[in-house]
Amino acid sequence: MPHNFSQPEVHGGQELWITRKGAIQAGEGDLGVIPGSMGTRSYIVRGKGSAASWRSCAHGAGRRYSRTKAASSSSPADLAEQMKGKTWLAARAAALVDEIPMAYKDIDQVMADQSDLVEVLHTLHQVLNYKGT
Repeated sequence: MPHNFSQPEVHGGQELWITRKGAIQAGEGDLGVIPGSMGTRSYIVRGKGSAASWRSCAHGAGRRYSRTKAASSSSPADLAEQMKGKTWLAARAAALVDEIPMAYKDIDQVMADQSDLVEVLHTLHQVLNYKGT
């Protein structure tokens, strides 16, 4: 399911253009993937179709810190510590420090906060992380 898009939908009997920025469609039965950060788990979900949310849910953990703040307040060593036990491009730590897991909100809290919007079907635990450039 894509995020950051617009499409016509019917809500309350009216056809409207719905824009989802940082959200995915979570209509009843819609399947989706909600990723955490590069150091946490992700979720496979099924939408519950909440009219109050325009049949939407968050598409991921969301940033706690901007890329600039994350990069200026963290070091490659900090990133390596947070990625301990995972396979990732450690040799590129300096270029990836803006993606440090602590720069993102707690994905478990995000999922708890939207439990009325989606049902978790599967939890995916990272084995490998690759960020293209």
